[in-house]
Amino acid sequence: MNGPLAADFAARYGTWAVVAGASEGVGAAFAETVARMGLHVVLISRRQAVLESVAAQIRSEAGVQTRVVAVDLAEPDASAVVAGATAGLEVGLLMYCAGADPDYRPLLANSLAAARSMIHRNCVVPTELCHHFAPAMVERGRGGIIVVGSGAGFAGGPNMAVYGGSKAFDMVFTESLWAELHPKGVDVLNLILGETDTPALRRLRTQLGHHDDPDAPLPGAATIAEVVADAIEQLPHGPSRIVGEALRAGLPMLGGLPRNEAVGFMIQASAATMQPAAPTEDRP
Repeated sequence: MNGPLAADFAARYGTWAVVAGASEGVGAAFAETVARMGLHVVLISRRQAVLESVAAQIRSEAGVQTRVVAVDLAEPDASAVVAGATAGLEVGLLMYCAGADPDYRPLLANSLAAARSMIHRNCVVPTELCHHFAPAMVERGRGGIIVVGSGAGFAGGPNMAVYGGSKAFDMVFTESLWAELHPKGVDVLNLILGETDTPALRRLRTQLGHHDDPDAPLPGAATIAEVVADAIEQLPHGPSRIVGEALRAGLPMLGGLPRNEAVGFMIQASAATMQPAAPTEDRP
């Protein structure tokens, strides 16, 4: 992406973008896109080697600078590590898209430590990073923050107690941050995703026994390209953007239901889309 749109984007959100969850999927694609629009990129994830590969590709294709920060965002000192690694950089754009749930299991099927880690990664760290990077954006009178949310945050559902709760926090936190920062020139967006065709979702579906065609799109799922395009287009408008026509059609209806009916809807939707695959009979 180049031309006037890229120039305007770089002027408003440059010089550096910080992308958490940048090793694959939406985060990697977003980092690649903003790099082509002229921003240098800090890539954050746990996997050093994978990050280095993504960074090398970005440098080769976009000709920008990159910086890699390999850190587990569930660790207590994660925000301090990111702050130290980005010291001295003019960060004009923060995208936080870490926080997927790799397990999709009931609360009691996981340890309390796992629940605490998810709350730290999905709630505490984005709060800390916004608090760290936003003051300079406010001082400059320009900048942007995107926190990737989920339709799971609209109502409770099975196997998502902590994940859904953390995404409900992200939604209200980000919308409130928009109300505080948008008048000061900083764009803030909660990007609300439904089922999205990412490597993480495909791994989870494989664990559940599904045998999806790796060369075909997942039926009904939004594409990574659709998510990134929505993020770029909607960032100036905030405070929330629901990605995908099906999700945009369904969530307003869900919001109008009594809470017990909304939970019932989420139970049914979960059973329809994420239940384990039915076993197949052995063939001779």
